Amino acid sequence: MSAEFGLCDLAVVSLGDTEKESGARGAPENNNELSTSSFSYSNGAVTTGSSADSVPAGEEKLCPVHEADLDRYCSTEGRAVCSACVTQGSCQGHTVGQLADRALVVRNQLVDTCEKMQLQALRIERFIQHTLSARERAVQVEASSARERVVAQVTAVREALEEEEQRLLEAVQREEERVEQCLLTQRAHWSKAMDTLSKARTSLVHKLTNSTDAMLVSSNQEILDRMEEAEGVGEPKDTEQLKLNRACSDSKLMLGLWASAHLLGPTAHGPAHLHFDERSISPLLSLSSDCRTLTFLPKRQRQMPSNNPERFDSWPNAVCSPSISSGTHSWVLEVGTSGAFKVGVCYASMERKGPGNGARLGYNTKSWVLSNYDGDFSFCHNGNCVTVALVKRPTKVGLLLDWTMQTLLFYDPDSMSVLHTVRQAFTEPLLPTCAVTDQSISILH
Repeated sequence: MSAEFGLCDLAVVSLGDTEKESGARGAPENNNELSTSSFSYSNGAVTTGSSADSVPAGEEKLCPVHEADLDRYCSTEGRAVCSACVTQGSCQGHTVGQLADRALVVRNQLVDTCEKMQLQALRIERFIQHTLSARERAVQVEASSARERVVAQVTAVREALEEEEQRLLEAVQREEERVEQCLLTQRAHWSKAMDTLSKARTSLVHKLTNSTDAMLVSSNQEILDRMEEAEGVGEPKDTEQLKLNRACSDSKLMLGLWASAHLLGPTAHGPAHLHFDERSISPLLSLSSDCRTLTFLPKRQRQMPSNNPERFDSWPNAVCSPSISSGTHSWVLEVGTSGAFKVGVCYASMERKGPGNGARLGYNTKSWVLSNYDGDFSFCHNGNCVTVALVKRPTKVGLLLDWTMQTLLFYDPDSMSVLHTVRQAFTEPLLPTCAVTDQSISILH
């Protein structure tokens, strides 16, 4: 059934009811006849019939008190009553009207409700047929496009990885062949040198054991020649040319993907309980109550803490716990706008006392740090500082330490860009460490 047809039917019901009610008010003698008529609805069509046929079972026809027709409606009590109830019964003084008028109001309300329901049903039908169907088609198209995009991205990464893998393997192969060739050359050279030495020594020993004094004295030139041959052999030295250059396997692409896999992948993790070790805090610093923030103190606020062998007493340093000696770990420090700080790692055996370089981060063999001084960033180890060029100054610095791969990586957590990478054969447990001489730095979790 169309929506237009249904609305017309409802309009007929409303008009039909209005006409009948108007006729009832204009001909009071027919009240009994009207009161016994009723309406029934079937698909919007109005039919009339006698009350005997259409009055539902259990509906009262007469007032149970006065046995008169129920032709009034008491709004106060919300029920149909007779005229006697109004004049002398329980509904005296109540708001009372004609039952037919109240029925007309109810019928019109029902017509409005049915119209609204019909329109709502039409909207739902249109939503199902048009909107949901369109959304279903759109989802299928978008899902297919998303799958194609994922496959294309993974394919591009896979192809790039395969090409980079092949390039790196070839580079490693070339470096291996170079070193092996150097070793062969060195082996041949020093084998020949050993033969020369052996012959010279044998000649001199023979001369020494089988010559008379006169013959030995007269053989000065021969002895000098043999000695000169021995001195010309020289001393063997182990040089960098005899070692595999680890840089042959370096790749920004592989490094970036490796770091991303650890930092963004499903197994990304870090030391959940990393905190500054209160015993190590320099008297130049203050530590927050949660042991995660270091603040540089002006002179007037400094206090001499208790003497502790773990404490840095001269440099504004601190170390974190627990120590790291296996696995892969990452952590992030909030450096904000601090103009002077260092972040990195150090051996637990690093010196803690005195103003010397042994206790200064980045100026000994036991510490590796990224340093910032007034916007100039550098990586420092054993007094050697390498400038780190940055596009923008980071407000956070992340560290990724892979003990197995012996790799320490500094990165910007906001842009996920690599700041600096270190490959080092760590031989002792490492402690995350920091120094600050301007404002504060904090460990983030």
